[in-house]
Amino acid sequence: MCILFIALQQHPDYPLILCANRDEYHQRPTQAAHFWPGQPQLLAGKDLTAGGSWLGINRQGAIAALTNIRAPHLLRDNCPSRGALVINALRHGITAQWLRQHRQEYNPFNLLYGSANGLFCCNSLSGQIQPLTPGYHAISNGALDDIWPKMARGTQALQQLIGRQQTVNSNTLLDIMRDETQANAGQLPTTGIDRAWEQKLSSIFIQHPDYGTRSTTVLLQHRTGNVEFLEVRYAPNAQACERHRFQFSLLPS
Repeated sequence: MCILFIALQQHPDYPLILCANRDEYHQRPTQAAHFWPGQPQLLAGKDLTAGGSWLGINRQGAIAALTNIRAPHLLRDNCPSRGALVINALRHGITAQWLRQHRQEYNPFNLLYGSANGLFCCNSLSGQIQPLTPGYHAISNGALDDIWPKMARGTQALQQLIGRQQTVNSNTLLDIMRDETQANAGQLPTTGIDRAWEQKLSSIFIQHPDYGTRSTTVLLQHRTGNVEFLEVRYAPNAQACERHRFQFSLLPS
């Protein structure tokens, strides 16, 4: 997962609106979002290489989502999969104390976890665990609410959309996540990768034959406890090839 936009307590009907793009190598095998066999409480996609996930929700309303922190000089080959953090958070819950103790066992990550009643973001490099305040937030491959151009662009688009629409439409939210606008060279962050790749990765939606946006997820949680979870998957040519929609009511926690 490479970018998340969150509107927390900003719409009278939807206390939580989350939009996310997962960027990954197209050759890495992935299973679409589904309720996992033997774990019917857990709705998430599955990385078939390491067995984890990048984003999911359970029927009690626990949410977890992951972005990698772009720090190529810190990557190690012998670390456990970061995707396991998402599944652990959805199966058993995860605590700030556990994350502080174990964060350095993994390659750098941001982990969003909690529920509409209390969301947190753990930055594994700094060890900082921040509660998300009511408002609009973006998480990409740096710190929470960094002002990268694509983060600012998506946050502004989400804020404008919610501000002018009484009824939230998941298809309109998908349009925000399909934005391929790249940043000007002078606006690019410096994250330790080649500048040409930095430019390519500076859009919300990334199109490249080898690496790009593999899926978009829109999650809407209504004040009544009803949840809409929409995942759209993309082929290497950036064309939508699958659409999976789930609607369910949260169970008492």
